[in-house]
Amino acid sequence: MANTPQSEKRERQNERRQDVNKARRSRIRTFLRKVEEAIASGDKDQAAAALKAAQPELARGITKGVLHKNTVARKMSRLSSRVKAITA
Repeated sequence: MANTPQSEKRERQNERRQDVNKARRSRIRTFLRKVEEAIASGDKDQAAAALKAAQPELARGITKGVLHKNTVARKMSRLSSRVKAITA
């Protein structure tokens, strides 16, 4: 429970940031899901396009502090290798 005006303001700011971060995380997951679905369908061109669209979103997640840079690097690496492995 916030006791000081400063801590009350901090609580309000944290709630607003939580909503923004939740929306951003959800948006990133949507992009990742599209890549996963394209990989599952076996369409290499569609998977490559979905990955290309997802990469800036993942990078934005790093700069906004939603995701850790090593997590994003790992996800990008694994997805790109899976896309590359699809036989054309």
